[in-house]
Amino acid sequence: MISLQQIESDLTVAMKAKNQIAVDTLRGLKVRLQNDRIAKMRDLTEADITALVKSEIKRRKEAAESFTVGNRSEMAEKELAEAKILEGYMPEQMSEADIIKIIDEIIAQNSFVAADFGKAMGMLKSKVGQSADGALMARILKEKLK
Repeated sequence: MISLQQIESDLTVAMKAKNQIAVDTLRGLKVRLQNDRIAKMRDLTEADITALVKSEIKRRKEAAESFTVGNRSEMAEKELAEAKILEGYMPEQMSEADIIKIIDEIIAQNSFVAADFGKAMGMLKSKVGQSADGALMARILKEKLK
């Protein structure tokens, strides 16, 4: 279970270990969580925190891709290292084989075709939740609906 207290505790451990990349990553995450809590004017649920962490991971992976294209490998490595730290807070992700099995079930039960991608993706997300990568689900679903 992920919580702001756990992140703060991990930040303290990283500071004591002088792990600067973890310190910077966790400080940034903590600030984003606090800002979101203020914006929503309520405490964040575990689902809210998980969604924010997932967003931060995606942002770092996209930045790493941009740095790689721009021949800035040292910056890309830093972004990927931060993403790896953040992935430690995500629930265990489903394997590609498990996702394919669920997609096959959804398509068989509902007779979806390519035009029904949005409906199929909605059903898939409601069934899988945060336990699978959205981009991976979308890619597999598009292949299956061709």
